[in-house]
Amino acid sequence: MEEKTMNITFSYPEKQPSYDEMFESFLKPREHYREIFDQLSTFEALEFKEKENLSKLVSINQGITFTVYNDGKGIERIFPFDLIPRIVIKSEWDKIEAGVQQRLKALNMFLNDIYHEQQIIKDKIIPEDIILTCPDYNKQMIGVNVPHGIYTHIAGIDIIRDAEGEYCVLEDNLRTPSGISYVLENRVIMKRIFPEIFKESSVLRIDNYPAMLYDMLKSLAPEHQSNPVVVLLTPGVYNSAYYEHVFLASQMGIQLVENYDLIVQDYKVYMRTIEGLKQVDVIYKRIDDNFLDPIVFKKDSMLGVPGLFECYKKGNVVLVNAIGNGIADDKSIYIYVPDMIKYYLNESPILKSIPTYKMSDVNQRKEAFGKMDQLVIKATNQSGGYGMLIGNTATEEEIEEYKKKIIENPRNYIAQPIISLSTAPCFINDKIEPRHIDFRPFAIYSPDGIKLIPGGLTRVALKKGSLVVNSSQGGGSKDTWVVI
Repeated sequence: MEEKTMNITFSYPEKQPSYDEMFESFLKPREHYREIFDQLSTFEALEFKEKENLSKLVSINQGITFTVYNDGKGIERIFPFDLIPRIVIKSEWDKIEAGVQQRLKALNMFLNDIYHEQQIIKDKIIPEDIILTCPDYNKQMIGVNVPHGIYTHIAGIDIIRDAEGEYCVLEDNLRTPSGISYVLENRVIMKRIFPEIFKESSVLRIDNYPAMLYDMLKSLAPEHQSNPVVVLLTPGVYNSAYYEHVFLASQMGIQLVENYDLIVQDYKVYMRTIEGLKQVDVIYKRIDDNFLDPIVFKKDSMLGVPGLFECYKKGNVVLVNAIGNGIADDKSIYIYVPDMIKYYLNESPILKSIPTYKMSDVNQRKEAFGKMDQLVIKATNQSGGYGMLIGNTATEEEIEEYKKKIIENPRNYIAQPIISLSTAPCFINDKIEPRHIDFRPFAIYSPDGIKLIPGGLTRVALKKGSLVVNSSQGGGSKDTWVVI
């Protein structure tokens, strides 16, 4: 007897509380999703499951992993990947691209200002105490001129859609933004698993990112270097993003090094090779500033290179991103980015920011405390979804505990309204269900300007109803298609 097969079912509620990327109303696809919707409707659940298993096998073979720490095990896992692409039309992408470029330009001007003239403080646009109390404000960088005046060469800006479908900036990632390797690998998997769907869609290419990154790194080297030596400095195999470090170094054809591979002599950095010492011109660092040089920063750092900071100050080596740029993605600084855009560029922000309560302001704190169940509380100097309280899922005890933490150190917290992130269709338990997503486009800032690849990392909250999309907390990802 022939086994009966079933096509995939769309398990969607009739009324969506959030903006949905695929559907404009109940199971009525938006125009740019129509072709994908029609093709998905022809798949049998078992057939799609087999393709999902094949994608997992590709991930295993490629070693596409990420470390999840909050389960107490801290072991590497295959990075979860949903096969249904997130699609962005070109006109929307153009707005995202322009908004990210504008934002990075203003943030870079801010960094240059606070490490030099500090005019934005003198003009009382940003309170001085916000700057001085930021743990990532690096006083050793005051007066240091960075090559071409660029502090943030590589950035990942987290963007969401609100209930009306408008793109908003959630946070800025300017220190060591991760995730680009998954963007590139997701595209490879999609082409391999669904060549027929991909071929029929006018998807803009993203595979030139490693070349863009390498060209930017080379362009920063001292002028007399016609063939500069570029390396990627990693904390090592126990770092959660180590796979990405290996991937990027391999794609660019540069050496992946750890601290013991480097040595400082006569204020220059050298790499140990089998042929002897070789001078290094540019270091793409994937290590936090505090660990870079045990002479200047954390004395007990086992990851840094003694003497590296003095080489950097003297201009004998370039560090990417620049030391000290972490202050620009401190969440207490986020509040002032729209003001920076107006102050430095004399422009209105292209992308909206989310209304934010400053907990160090007594009146704002009082207002926030009155509606904690409607807010997300975030620690200003943490990332990856850590140090966060989502008020509508928290217990009264958890809320009271956070209030105490805030009162003890109000500078360390902000509060924002809970925004129901947009949803996208995901293949879950043999059905297609909506899951909340966000979006991280990646920008490269070189002497030639700010460029983005047309796409980025769409992160998915795999748990039903969850708003936490962070990979480090068990989230997954999708391929992002920018289509003409």
